Formats: sequence, C-alpha cells, structure tokens
Amino acid sequence: MTILHISDTHGRHKELGVLPPADILVHTGDLSNYGSEDEVLSAIEWLMTLPYRHKIFVAGNHDFCLFDAENIEGLPDNVHFLHNNGVVVDGISFYGITFTNPSVPDKTTADVLISHEPPRGILDYENDTHWGSEKVLLLVSKLHPKYHLFGHVHGNNGIVTIEETTFVNSSIMNRNNCMDNPPRLIKYDFDK
Repeated sequence: MTILHISDTHGRHKELGVLPPADILVHTGDLSNYGSEDEVLSAIEWLMTLPYRHKIFVAGNHDFCLFDAENIEGLPDNVHFLHNNGVVVDGISFYGITFTNPSVPDKTTADVLISHEPPRGILDYENDTHWGSEKVLLLVSKLHPKYHLFGHVHGNNGIVTIEETTFVNSSIMNRNNCMDNPPRLIKYDFDK
C-alpha cells in the first residue's frame, strides 16, 4: 500500500503537474491561500479528479471556510474530509485532527494520524522558532500512530522516525513560498 502525501499547496495545486502513482493521496491542509470558499472548492474539485483510489484531506490554517465544517456534502465515497474523525481504508485507520481544536475521543486508534500542524519539536523549526503544537504532541503520545503526516512549516520538509512513529512533513512550499519541496511517497509497512 502506498500513500502520496502533500501539504501546503496554497491554491497553486494545478502547478504541481503530474504526481507520482500511489493508492491513497493525503493532503494535510492549506489547500488555499486566502481561505475563500471558491479557492477551497477549486482545490477539492482538483482532488476529486486525481487518479488515486482514495483521497483524504484536513483543513490548514489558511482554509478558513472549513474551520467550522464537520463534513462536506456531495463528496464522492472515495474522498474523505477528516475533522476530528477517522476513516478506514484497506485495513488502515486514518484519523484527521483539526487545526483549530485538535481532539481525539478516548479509545480512538489510528495507524496514520493526519494534522496540519506538526507536533512541537518535530520537523517544526523555522526562523529560530518551533511552530509545532503541544496539543498535537500530546495526541501523538496518546495514539502512538505508525505514521504522522503533516505540513504547515514550509522550511522543514522531511521524514524522521522517533520510537514507533514515522513523522512526515510534506509541505510543498519552501520557506520562500516557492513550490520546491517534493511530495512524499510512503510505502505503508503493515509489519511496523
């Protein structure tokens, strides 16, 4: 099972060109730059056209019009907007937390945690500041996911494994807001 992870396209999704093949595409927020409904809808319509069996996304801090949305009507069955909830795809549980109020009910499990913000202290350092969230860090320690996918910090695209969790920052934008960072292709390890 392969997962293609992208984040922080900021309304410039059509500039990405052809993306690598995978089973599932995960977009971890900042679909838009200005947060308007038109801009977010354009990005969602683009997601719906992509050839992946499933597309999963969460809102980022620029996606204002999605902050209070709990679901989006009219999405195809293979397009999943996660807002403090989860979905199981081919035996893999994905749980997406919101940017504004990340929370996980008791007894929730997740193989893959999806958020816009990184956890505090992990792939979150840019401009002499840690931009990650303490709340997200606590949720990671509660869930112990195999993978945690996020973006938000443009200057720290990368992958690091700490204990049992592989953390992936796939911000497409670099620190100068140029689309220079690569998407990340993850081969899901069922034995991990």
